[in-house]
Amino acid sequence: MSVRAHVKNGRLLVDEPTALPEGTEVELVPADDVDELPPEERAKLFGFLAESIRSHTPGKGTPADVLLAELRQR
Repeated sequence: MSVRAHVKNGRLLVDEPTALPEGTEVELVPADDVDELPPEERAKLFGFLAESIRSHTPGKGTPADVLLAELRQR
């Protein structure tokens, strides 16, 4: 999940309402500091994602918590 905000008079102003619970702590990173994939890597990633979506069979996927655990181990 991402939320867009802008700085006005030294304060962060969120551009739209959020569904975050009251008191939720968030970490903000300036958009300029976000690492971007090189165009060729981005194209590979989008190609992989598009093929995954096309070939997906409902009920046959990997649960998100399992997938995230596998990715964190790499």
